[in-house]
Amino acid sequence: QAHLAEFGGGLVQPGGSLRLSCAGSGFTFSWYTMRWYRQVPGKERELVAGISVNGTRNYADSVKGRFSISRDNAENTVYLQMNSLKPEDTAVYYCYAQNWGLRYWGQGTQVTVSS
Repeated sequence: QAHLAEFGGGLVQPGGSLRLSCAGSGFTFSWYTMRWYRQVPGKERELVAGISVNGTRNYADSVKGRFSISRDNAENTVYLQMNSLKPEDTAVYYCYAQNWGLRYWGQGTQVTVSS
């Protein structure tokens, strides 16, 4: 059974950094495009960053230059390094895996940027 588990959320001051991790199990991780989404109450879930099976990366304009996505297929893990955090980055961050019609979500991890 496929499962995604996120780690690394928490409270951080503006300008600080956090590193999120997402560990996958129950599926062939290296075959899947991996993405990070985020959601705040009352708003739609939005794409933050993605990394394809060959390592191609894409980012939302709002995080370009501040966030970096990477993957370690040997560890079945995708990371999101978040630097220069802003209060507007506060959200629940979700990990997502996709291979054609197969799609899995993690349970989410809260990131709060506040002084």
